[in-house]
Amino acid sequence: MPTPAPSHTEFDVVAAIRTKRDGGRLDDATIDALIAGYVAGEIPDYQMSALLMAIVWRGLDAAETLRLTQAMVASGDTLDPGTALGRRIVDKHSTGGVGDKVSLALAPIIAACGVPFGKMSGRGLGHTGGTLDKLESIPGFTVELPEERFLAQVQEIGVAIAGQTGDLVPADGLLYALRDVTGTVESIPLIAASIMSKKLASGADAIVLDVKVGSGAFMKHVDDARLLADEMISIGTGAGRDVKVLITDMSRPLGRGIGNALEIREVVELLQGSGPADLEELVFTAAGVLLALSDLGIDEAEGTRRARGVVADGSAYARYRAWVTAQGGDPDAELALAPVAHVVTAPATGLLAELDALTVGLAAARLGAGRRQKGDEVDHAVGILLHANVGDHVEAGAPLLTIYAQSVDAAREAEASVLAATVIDASGSASSTPASVILERRG
Repeated sequence: MPTPAPSHTEFDVVAAIRTKRDGGRLDDATIDALIAGYVAGEIPDYQMSALLMAIVWRGLDAAETLRLTQAMVASGDTLDPGTALGRRIVDKHSTGGVGDKVSLALAPIIAACGVPFGKMSGRGLGHTGGTLDKLESIPGFTVELPEERFLAQVQEIGVAIAGQTGDLVPADGLLYALRDVTGTVESIPLIAASIMSKKLASGADAIVLDVKVGSGAFMKHVDDARLLADEMISIGTGAGRDVKVLITDMSRPLGRGIGNALEIREVVELLQGSGPADLEELVFTAAGVLLALSDLGIDEAEGTRRARGVVADGSAYARYRAWVTAQGGDPDAELALAPVAHVVTAPATGLLAELDALTVGLAAARLGAGRRQKGDEVDHAVGILLHANVGDHVEAGAPLLTIYAQSVDAAREAEASVLAATVIDASGSASSTPASVILERRG
C-alpha cells in the first residue's frame, strides 16, 4: 500500500506536473506524495488542477491508475466487514441512469439467498436522487449508521445500505469537487479510480459493476463504456479483487418509475413478483453474478434461479421489510406522491420507438426529483410513471405516462419536454422479444 508522503516543502509538485504534461509516467512515490499532500492541504488547488488537466490530456497507464486508486484508499479509513462477519463480501455499483433502482431490489434478494449485502452509497446529483435519497422517501428511514451498527445489522438481518462516512476515501471527495469545476471530469482513468477507490475501501472481495451507456448515462458511447469497464477490471485485478461488468442500455429509462417514491414502489412490486421486464432482467442477472462470486460455491445459472426463487416464495420481500424496519422505516407506510397527477396520453397508435432517457430524466429533475448542486433538497413525491416503454405498442388516446408534480404548470412543462423526445412508429408493432437491457458482459 502507499507510503506516507513527504511534506509539500520536500516534494517538487511542478516537476510532477511537467512529467505528466510531457507524456511521462508518474512513479508510485510521486503519486503517493501527490494524493497525501493534497489531502493534507499542502498542495494547493491550482497545482492539483494543472495535474488533473495534464492527466485528462495525457492519460494514465494501468499501473499509474492502480497506484492512484490505492493512494486514494489510503487517504482515509477502510472497512473490513469480511473479517468481522467471517464471510466473503460482494458489492455492486452502477454508474447511474434514469430510473436505476437496481441496488434497492438486489439488496434484500441477495440477503434472502444467504449472502450478506452491506453497501455504502451516495446521494444523487443530476436527473433523480441517488440510492440514499430514494430510501429516505420511506417515512422514518435513516441512512446514517455508525460503522458498528452497520456491521451488526448486516450480521443480524443480512442487509444494510448507509451513507458513506466522511473518513472513507476523503481524497475522492476533494478531487471530485475540483474536477467538477475545472473541466476535468471526463477522464476514464480518473473516473475508474474514483469508483474503485470507494469499492476497495469498503472492503468488497468481489464487485459487479453496471456501466450504463446511452443518452441518460455519463457514458454516451459503447466504446467509452468498454474502456471504463476494462479500466475498472484492471484495477480490481491489480488489487486482488474479482470484478465483473455488465454494460447496460440507458438510451431509454429503466423500468417505469422515475422519481424517488415511485422507484421505491417499483422495487416493492418487483419483490412481490410483478416488476417490469427490463428491470427484472437486470436485477436477476446481476443477482446471479453476485451470488456466483460469493462464498456459496454456485454458478451464475444457479444464482439466478435462487434469486428468482426467493422472490417467488416471498422471502426477499420479507427481508426488505426487516431491512426497512431495522433502519427506522415503516414498510407499511404509504409513500407520498405529489398532489398533481397529470396523465399524458399517446398522440398516435403504433410502436413506441424512442423515449429519450436524458430528456425524461431532466424533466423529472425540473419537477424536483433530482438536484443540480449538492446542497439542493430533493422532492421525494414528484416524478414520472411510464405506462409504456420503448418496444411497447401504444394506442392513441391511451395513457402514455403520468406526471406527479406540485403544480399544473410544472406538469405541463414536463409533458411538453417528454412528448418532444417521444417517437411513435405508426407502421410498427411491439416485438414478442423485447431488446435486452444488457448490451455486453466483461470480466
